[in-house]
Amino acid sequence: MSVDHRRQASDAEPIGGEVTEHVYRVTEIVGTSTGSIDDAIRSAVGRANETLRHLDWFEVTEIRGHIQDGAIGHVQVGLKVGFRLDD
Repeated sequence: MSVDHRRQASDAEPIGGEVTEHVYRVTEIVGTSTGSIDDAIRSAVGRANETLRHLDWFEVTEIRGHIQDGAIGHVQVGLKVGFRLDD
């Protein structure tokens, strides 16, 4: 699933006395784990980092899970991740 929202960073970083502006692309991913929500987030961000350059931020958009035999089988965490487009 991919969302094609583009925006300029409102918190432009000063470099050498100049202000730079970045354009970001946002995509949605889902991480899963049988252990914890934190593990699901770390797994998703780690995997995204293998294929996307310039990852800068993430936002948790949803948390859900699978119940198996009356217990939590695994959790799923929906994330939006933002990465800077190359200049």
